[in-house]
Amino acid sequence: MTQVDRYVVDWERIDTVLVDMDGTLLDLAFDNFFWLEVVPQRYASLQGLHIDAARRQLAPRFDAVVGTLSWYCLDHWTRSLGMDLKSLKREHREHIRFLPGAPEFLASVRRRGKRVSIVTNAHRDTFEVKAEHTGIDRLVDAVVCSHDFAAPKESAAFWQALERHAPFDASRTLLIEDSLAVLAAASAHGLQHTLAIRRPDSRLPARTIADYAAIDGVADLI
Repeated sequence: MTQVDRYVVDWERIDTVLVDMDGTLLDLAFDNFFWLEVVPQRYASLQGLHIDAARRQLAPRFDAVVGTLSWYCLDHWTRSLGMDLKSLKREHREHIRFLPGAPEFLASVRRRGKRVSIVTNAHRDTFEVKAEHTGIDRLVDAVVCSHDFAAPKESAAFWQALERHAPFDASRTLLIEDSLAVLAAASAHGLQHTLAIRRPDSRLPARTIADYAAIDGVADLI
């Protein structure tokens, strides 16, 4: 499917909406700021390093686990880096914000009588901090964190576990997601309606996405 300027959902064909959190509902600018600025700065302070040296030490450790559950796991990084990352996220929570139109989009889906669930790779502790700050948990019918199934959304195991946990008709379910790897895993599981986000980080220009129908953000669906 080629990139389109505007995607129109045929709501008559949709019963369930699965929506990612970071980069789809919440601005990925926070996560990029946290991992690229806050964590290296705190690590440099703890280790007595210049921040550039800290970044050089951290980069291969991050790269080694990208796409695995460990990458999203605060427990893993707290042990590995010797920092209380939940508290660190809470210190910087003022940077957590919705992407444009996200609350309005969720309200519009529920008004249509569709079941809408957040499916996120975020650790439960991360979700707790973000829910406390935004109230995002009150805007949806359910929240599923991949840690609940011990498998990231990029894996077939996640989608199999999700279907056992909350059965859905793959032919009548829409997934909205910024990660192309997750969209690929969902499509392989049989989801027939997938939609990519071009601008997960509001500070950055829209990405070019060739393999999936795509929109700049969920505000385009209101």
